[in-house]
Amino acid sequence: MQLTATTRGILALVVGIAVFSLQDVILKRLSGDYPLYQAMIIRSLTAAPLLLIIVRVLDGRLSTIITPNWGWMLARGLLNFVAYTAYYLGLAAMPMADTVALFFTAPLFITIIAALVFKERIGPTNLFALGAGFAGMLMIFNPSGSVFDPAALLPVLGALGYALTQLATRVLGRTETTAAMTFWGNLTFLATALALAAVFGTGAHDGASHPSLAFLTRGWQDMPARDLLLFMACGVIAAVGLSLLTYAYRTAPSSSVAPFEYSFIIWGVLWGWLFWSQLPTALAWTGIALLIAAGLLVIRAEARNEKAAPEGAA
Repeated sequence: MQLTATTRGILALVVGIAVFSLQDVILKRLSGDYPLYQAMIIRSLTAAPLLLIIVRVLDGRLSTIITPNWGWMLARGLLNFVAYTAYYLGLAAMPMADTVALFFTAPLFITIIAALVFKERIGPTNLFALGAGFAGMLMIFNPSGSVFDPAALLPVLGALGYALTQLATRVLGRTETTAAMTFWGNLTFLATALALAAVFGTGAHDGASHPSLAFLTRGWQDMPARDLLLFMACGVIAAVGLSLLTYAYRTAPSSSVAPFEYSFIIWGVLWGWLFWSQLPTALAWTGIALLIAAGLLVIRAEARNEKAAPEGAA
């Protein structure tokens, strides 16, 4: 059966999201034994040659990674590093589904920052989506409950960092290719993880009792071959997932494929239940539903704005 470009794009994105979700499972399972920077170093070293291949295939030449905008590329990579570090530190302490859902406040932050920086108008639909999204976030936080874990703020910080990364991508995308930006992002991940290893690698800061803090400050650990292979698999997952997502957004309109990124929440619920017997509470389910609805409203409004924009305005 002949598939349309949009259908191929959607399928590639859904498979790419499923692949990326496996990285979350690996890092959460090993977060109690190793530091995050150790995982990032091994992941980045494994992904580097694969990403060079991706640059060669997608851009046709490796020279696209050489750019006079290298400072801005590093800045974007640093924002992305902060985003995912915060997300994974939260994942070490929180149920997987809740962490993923809170990270998906990113479209709401993108709307707010775009209005402040690019002077984009926030219409009634987006205003309603913002209110619904942050109400959903509070439901997952459950501030009236007997215990509030500050780790719940980490995926929200990650979402803010991701939103800033995406807006930087919007600007750099005028002159830089997606594959080149990803290569520089991986390079920044490696350099920053090495800096964290220099600070915490000796084990002088061991002993933190909170899972998130321990995942950040634990000293470098010896690992059996199985765990080394799992961390190396994260590099392969990152490269394969990136290729699928890049293909998706190059093949089909972003307004058609972007809503399917929320399939990540399905995997978050499924893996959390299978591996850790964790399911969201009834209140958290309601919050997750509100966050998904709010994100889809923002994406839909963005798609309408793109269609209404004059030719060449994008």
